Amino acid sequence: MSIATRTGDSGTTGLMYNRRVPKCHPRVEAYGCVDELNAALGLARAHCAHDFVQRHLLAVQSQLVVLMGELATAVEDLPRYVMDGFQLMEPDRTAQLDALVREIESSGVAFTGWATPGGNACSAALDLARTICRRAERRVCELHENKQLRNDEIIVFLNRLSDVLWLMARQVESAGAQSSKP
Repeated sequence: MSIATRTGDSGTTGLMYNRRVPKCHPRVEAYGCVDELNAALGLARAHCAHDFVQRHLLAVQSQLVVLMGELATAVEDLPRYVMDGFQLMEPDRTAQLDALVREIESSGVAFTGWATPGGNACSAALDLARTICRRAERRVCELHENKQLRNDEIIVFLNRLSDVLWLMARQVESAGAQSSKP
């Protein structure tokens, strides 16, 4: 099967279970932002030599695949989605991010106000991913406001993920500053 199916040539795209919607549909915008976030996390992993960051970003990327699947499913199709064995975002996924926040903060990295992105390539990539994460969160909140989101845990997960990405960027900058000292 070719990637060029031509089914989107009319300006529509397919959700799970063959539902067609316009490509500008809020649901498509939401999971598209999460897809962009996943790509940005891949870029951050490619720029980060820090094993800690690479390992955790890869784990987050696998969580985003679950999140995208849920977002790509119309609310009325979620029961079928679950019956077919697909996973939904659950609080334990956010709890993993909460634990990561505590771990990074226990290493001495803490929120101290605004930061200027660009301390190094890795932290800049993490900050870019963080801003994309915030946009994805806004798009998911739009679904929520329009009663098109059944699982509010997605909002919580994205909110926490942006915190993790901010902390990781500061951690990487701090590690770079320490390694460059004579």
